Amino acid sequence: MKEKEIELIPGSKYVVYSIGSEKEIMQTSGTFIGYSYLSKDEGGICIKMDETHGAKKGLIRIIPISMILAIDIIEEKKPKKKKEKEEATHYFS
Repeated sequence: MKEKEIELIPGSKYVVYSIGSEKEIMQTSGTFIGYSYLSKDEGGICIKMDETHGAKKGLIRIIPISMILAIDIIEEKKPKKKKEKEEATHYFS
C-alpha cells in the first residue's frame, strides 16, 4: 500500500515544537501560511499564531527549519491541485 505523502499546506493548522532558549522547547500553534528565507542557506516556516498565544494572536512567527523538532497536524486543508500549464502553441510558416 502506498503511503500518503505529507506536506505542509497553506491554511492548515499545526502545532510546531522547536528549539527555544537553553533547554526549553518552544511550542507554536496556528495556521501555516508559507515559507520564508532567513538567509541564502536557511529557510523557515511561517505560522500565523492562534489564540493560545494571547496578545500575540495574529502575529506571524518564522521558525527556522533547522530548529524544528516535531510538527503535529491539527487540521489539514485539501491541497490545491496544480494546474498543468498548457503549452503555448506556435505556428510557423
